[in-house]
Order: sequence, then C-alpha cells, then structure tokens
Amino acid sequence: MAELGVQMFTLRRWTQDVEALRYALARVHEIGYRTIQASAFGPMAVEDVAQAVSEAGLTVGATHTPWTRLCSELDEVIREHRVLSCEHTAVGMIPKETYLSLDGLDQFLVEVEPIVQRLNEAGISFSYHHHHHEFQHFDGQSWLSHLVERSDAIPLGIEIDTHWVVAGGADPAAWIRRVGHRMPLLHLKDFSLSESDERRFAALGQGNMNWDEILKAAGEQPIDYYFVEQDRCYGEDPFECLRTSFDFFQEVERR
Repeated sequence: MAELGVQMFTLRRWTQDVEALRYALARVHEIGYRTIQASAFGPMAVEDVAQAVSEAGLTVGATHTPWTRLCSELDEVIREHRVLSCEHTAVGMIPKETYLSLDGLDQFLVEVEPIVQRLNEAGISFSYHHHHHEFQHFDGQSWLSHLVERSDAIPLGIEIDTHWVVAGGADPAAWIRRVGHRMPLLHLKDFSLSESDERRFAALGQGNMNWDEILKAAGEQPIDYYFVEQDRCYGEDPFECLRTSFDFFQEVERR
C-alpha cells in the first residue's frame, strides 16, 4: 500500500530556513504523516535538511526539482537525493510558453530523455507533474495524452494531481487507471467552489471530488506515495488543513 505524506509546498512559509522547517516537520509528524515530498525549500544545506527530517521521525519520499536545475545541475541533484535517501523526484512545472505545443513536446522529449536515463542510473525515478494547461487539445487530444503516448519508450513517470485533472476537465480516476503503471507518486488535492463561484483548493473531503472512486483506482496501482497538497488555504491554518485531510483519508480507508 502507498505511504501517505505531505507535499511541502503546502507549508512553504516554513520551508525557507532550518529552524522553521524543524517546527513544520514536527507538526507534520504530530498529525500522523511519516513522509514528505520536499518542494519550495529555501537555500538550506541538504545535509541540514536531511538531519531535520530524520530528527522529526520522517523520511523524504520524493522531491520536486526545478526544470532549470535538472537541465544544468544534475550531478548536484543526484548528490542531494543520495544525502536525503530519496529515490523519487518530479519536475513541478516546465515553461508552457516553450513546451505547450506539439513542437514543444518534441523539444521536451529530446531534452528530458538523457535526464531520465541519468537519474535512473543513479536509482532515482523521474516523473512529470502536470497542471490544468496540459489538458489543452492539439490534433484532437490533450497535450498530456500526447506526452503519455510518445514517452512510453523511456522510463518517464507521470505524477497525477487530482485537482489539476478536474481543473482541466478530465476524470482523476480514469487518468490514474490509465497511467498508474508508470506512476510512483500521486498528488491528492480537493477541488471546491466558493460562494462567489471561485475555484478553490480544499482539504480532502471539503470539496467535490469522488474520493471513494479515486482511491479505489489508486489502490489498484503500484503507487509508492500519496502526497496531500493544498496550494492555498485562504486564511485557514495550513497545519489544520493537513490534519483535516489526514483524518478524512483515514476515514475513507476504513470504509
């Protein structure tokens, strides 16, 4: 069964220095999570991050690594993952003005293949994390569909994000079933509407997602980690939002 963790972008206010990070990690452990996806970290030595994570009783299940670093600092990225004892990374976003077209997809596939191969040789999986814009259609199907079909020959993982699938007008459970065989990481993120009809991020169970079906689909796949993420909390305490998500996930799992 996949391990449940926190995508630390949710807590980015506390990820800019080691002292604040230690506080955040202790709170994450207290809620009940045991692993994190490192993301949006400030300029801290990776050794200090690894020590803080270990002292909190957590692990780094995965990271998000900026595309620029993957392209220009890959040796250092690999070293950092070894220090963190981390076997998974993903790119959080690539510039859509460069890559969001079929020609751009061709360029991305050429550029990403040697990165994937190097990471795999180092024992690190690499996944593509999408947003909603990858569901724009080109030649009759979404950019993300083209990516999945045309990258099948290389070991590129797909990190599905449930919120962004819905924002793109698609079905999270269907996408999980489609690419679950190549998906070590899954983002669990709810989707709600405000009183003023604004699309909002929400704690799990506080929006309109069909979580029974989503988690059923996920449970059928060889996924290593589920990461809870809430990009914005709209004035609510992010730790309490993560607690709400944790409690909801436990409730659904008991059904």
